[in-house]
Amino acid sequence: MKFLIFLGTVRDSTPPRPARLGLRVAKSILSYLQNTYSDHQFELIDPLDYPLEPVFKPQFAYAKGKAPEPLNTLAEKIATADGYVMVSPEYNHSMSPALANLLNHFASSSFAYKPSAIVTYSAGQWGGMRAAVGMRTFLAELGCLSVSAMIHIPKAQEVFNEDGSVQATEDENAWMNYYSRTFNQLMWWASATNHYKDEVNPREIVGDFKTSPTQRNAP
Repeated sequence: MKFLIFLGTVRDSTPPRPARLGLRVAKSILSYLQNTYSDHQFELIDPLDYPLEPVFKPQFAYAKGKAPEPLNTLAEKIATADGYVMVSPEYNHSMSPALANLLNHFASSSFAYKPSAIVTYSAGQWGGMRAAVGMRTFLAELGCLSVSAMIHIPKAQEVFNEDGSVQATEDENAWMNYYSRTFNQLMWWASATNHYKDEVNPREIVGDFKTSPTQRNAP
């Protein structure tokens, strides 16, 4: 199966230090997944690699073939993935605006009927856990419901080195065991949805919301 790990930050400035703290977290997650589930494919999606237009226009709003190539490339990756990992800091008790902005550029039908996992972090003591509350609702609306277990990493700058490895002062096994609960759930659900969609196509039963908001209206 294929999984995308979305890094939810574009900040490369300080404070807090170090800059791009989330990249350390995302690298740690990527390394764990690659080492633990080597039969599957994992890719880190850094929003800095996908520059967006200054005026918001989602990929699906362009005429066919007219969207910027980076958006088309990422849209294809999202559509063919079997699950997602969302890595976000916390901004005013909410998920990263950079992550929300990137995900909003793509149709919810591309994410639908596949699971996701939530990973939050902070330079302080709370680990971004308050952002995770809103992320559940956001991801549910996209159709990639999050698994019940979540990962929260407080004082991430004291946990990970720049390359994502666990610092010598930390218990690496404890962190990897902490990861396992969330990602074992993600793998189970991804396998379940991947196999079942071959038996029953959910898009034939439910249909995708693609043309008008009235498709959601009550009679």
